[in-house]
Amino acid sequence: MQVQLNDEMAHVAFGEALGQALQGHGRVYLEGDLGAGKTTLTRGILRAYGYQGAVKSPTYTLVEPYELGAQRIYHLDLYRLADPEELEFIGGRDVLADEALCLIEWPSRGEGWLPAPDLRVALEVMDSGRLVTLSAETDLGERVISEMVSKCGSEQLESGVIQWL
Repeated sequence: MQVQLNDEMAHVAFGEALGQALQGHGRVYLEGDLGAGKTTLTRGILRAYGYQGAVKSPTYTLVEPYELGAQRIYHLDLYRLADPEELEFIGGRDVLADEALCLIEWPSRGEGWLPAPDLRVALEVMDSGRLVTLSAETDLGERVISEMVSKCGSEQLESGVIQWL
């Protein structure tokens, strides 16, 4: 599934819809260059669970936990990871084994150590906005994409790229 996000409001709204579709579970790989909008998308996802505060990328802490009611969400940023084994020292095994929602930026830095994702979200900078590509790798990922497609409407699907306004 590909979606074109025309501005930051659309980016956050799409993230919120994605957060609702995830229903608080799964491993989501967030992929894209610096500035592609991975943390902005995370802000939208967190809003689906009632979080209204600022969302910063956990570039230096590597993991930012959020407890929102009964929901646990972990936002990981592996950009500064020197070796995937470092995830063991920060409690990565416990975080990823939890029934929580794990949003992982720069997952390629944890290659060989990270478990496979349920959903890959690739963000690409365009002249106006972002192009987002969702790819499922599990049944959960398939269900999430199916729900997102139904929210977008079938008319937009014919073009192959959905405009999220």
